[in-house]
Amino acid sequence: MSDFILAIDQGTTGTTVLVLDPRAQVRGRATVAVPQHFPGAGMVEHDGEEIWSTVLEATRGALASAGITSDAIAAIGITNQRETTLLWDRATRTPIHRAIVWQDRRTADRCEALRARGVEPLVYERAGLLLDPYFSGTKITWILDHVDGARARARSGELAFGTVDTWLVSQLTGGAHVTDVSNASRTLLFNLRTLAWDDTLLDALDVPRAVLPEVGPSAGVVGHTRGVPGLRDGIPIAGIAGDQQAALFGQGCFRRGDVKCTYGTGAFVLMNVGAEPVASKNRLLSTAAWKIPGEVAYALEGSAFIAGAAVQWLRDGLGLITSASEIEALARSVPDAGEVVFVPALTGLGAPHWAPRARGLIAGLGRDTTRGHLARATLDGIALEIADLVEAMSADAGAPIASMRVDGGASANDLLLQVQADVAQTRVVRPKVLETTALGAGMLAALGAGVLRSRDEVAGTLPVDRSFEPMLDDAKLDGLRARWRAAVRRALIE
Repeated sequence: MSDFILAIDQGTTGTTVLVLDPRAQVRGRATVAVPQHFPGAGMVEHDGEEIWSTVLEATRGALASAGITSDAIAAIGITNQRETTLLWDRATRTPIHRAIVWQDRRTADRCEALRARGVEPLVYERAGLLLDPYFSGTKITWILDHVDGARARARSGELAFGTVDTWLVSQLTGGAHVTDVSNASRTLLFNLRTLAWDDTLLDALDVPRAVLPEVGPSAGVVGHTRGVPGLRDGIPIAGIAGDQQAALFGQGCFRRGDVKCTYGTGAFVLMNVGAEPVASKNRLLSTAAWKIPGEVAYALEGSAFIAGAAVQWLRDGLGLITSASEIEALARSVPDAGEVVFVPALTGLGAPHWAPRARGLIAGLGRDTTRGHLARATLDGIALEIADLVEAMSADAGAPIASMRVDGGASANDLLLQVQADVAQTRVVRPKVLETTALGAGMLAALGAGVLRSRDEVAGTLPVDRSFEPMLDDAKLDGLRARWRAAVRRALIE
């Protein structure tokens, strides 16, 4: 059997599939856009069947790009948009409702009610999370309460819940119902210390245990392909991790204190904190990073809900640009944003604010404001969100973060990364391969299938493209941060 790995990266706006060789080099790739559905204010949905169709199409494209058939695939790895929630009929594998996407804010009132009942300290102690519509638990409850007969069917075992990884494993294998620790730890229902579903949390959120998947490792065989168009039967699914944990792994952040930031639809900063979960004093999250043979690792995480999506909004909502790649040149047309500040709270604010009802805000407009100023303020806003997270993470770690590895589509933007280094006051390091989320899934699958004996076999295959050092003088930095904080305070007013 060949040693090629198929890495499926099912993201919010698209599905990317890579074919990797045993040295983690990309031999084939394909990307297919995922249709977005917005049924109401603050609501974001995907269709489960459409997600699956994009996976099949991207898989065909990646195999063709690599010039191989599925006979050459030794294992499959999956990484996914994490908190996005599906429920489906176990017998037919048909979703009973569209997937509720992680960005969706419809359960804000439910989270407030749980908080008023005093549930949040329990959730934080056991699951490492705060009560926010971002996570899966309240999304499950919403679907059970809004689809006729769903709650009774869930209790009787007829329905299955899963994040996108679980949905894809079910489709790939013909019905296996499994997730891994990294995805389970994003549900509000999983105990970080026991690494098991927690009955007290299930009762608090009114989620029937019967809908939950089995929790497996991040590297290990959880099933085999069966009846999938374009794939031979019997390929092991041997790696699973949520997108941010997969990127942490794919960036080679194997040591305690290693930090990465992924710029996707949102932006996510994770720090490897080692073999024990760490409780944040600054409203960051504690999460399972991965479980591989001989090791369980945990991470601190800070989440900004809007990053690349802000650039998409400039393109699709305002028409300021015709393609996302134009933003760097437009932003460079001005020396700075002037007095313009953009707080990209288009779906609320994540860490460290956790304000689901916050709204996006543009401040400091004048007669001299141009498209260039708005483009530069957008890049500044993305970087300043991340700087807030880095500041909180440094406080939790008790030391400055000297270096941060970056990946994701927006990390190709040199200006954004220079601004990021300036406002976070840390070195920003970009690898040559930006698709480290898919790379991490592939590495985990290679470990799980025995293609690789240890993670260290690929640690040397992650060359650096460029590093960015802080260059902004203190006075300008202080002014920029002061204007940002003032604008955030306004965005937080409900």
